[in-house]
Amino acid sequence: MASTNDLKNGMVLKLEGGQLWSVVEFQHVKPGKGPAFVRTKLKNVMSGKTVDKTFNAGTKVDTATVDRRGMQFSYKDGEYFVFMDMETYDQLHVTPEIVGDTANYLMEGFEATVAMYQGEALFVELPAAVELVIEHTEPGVQGDRSTGGSKPARLETGYEVGVPLFITTGEKIKVDTRSGEYLGRVNG
Repeated sequence: MASTNDLKNGMVLKLEGGQLWSVVEFQHVKPGKGPAFVRTKLKNVMSGKTVDKTFNAGTKVDTATVDRRGMQFSYKDGEYFVFMDMETYDQLHVTPEIVGDTANYLMEGFEATVAMYQGEALFVELPAAVELVIEHTEPGVQGDRSTGGSKPARLETGYEVGVPLFITTGEKIKVDTRSGEYLGRVNG
């Protein structure tokens, strides 16, 4: 148990019949009249749904102890994604539903954070940006460079992102794993 005064971003709460909600953001509010309260934005750990919830200041909330482990993506076994614990070398089979959109940026050997609760994987997080090679993109047209347009490019994972017209096949780029946006070229 914790108080709403102790909330922090990333903390996982057990609410509404045992559902797990992660604190995305919170704000302590002290109005001129009336009692103080805490306004939060919570994300359901399983479904990804986001809701706004307000608590009275000092209210007790049930917290869940979520173990975040550094793991390395090893390979895909049928429909399962296999991760190896970096400390114990144990292998963990994770379903595609739990991996979610992270699969678009996963390559063998990539390190990820796997959140576990009572022995079950909840979600997989990659760093905010990853570096991937462009497997294929059409060449840019010479006169189009000044317009700042973009074109589709297929990454080595098979996922497609929009890149500037000057990017070519075989280049390594940095991609934002949260939005799927092109962030820039990687030199070397």
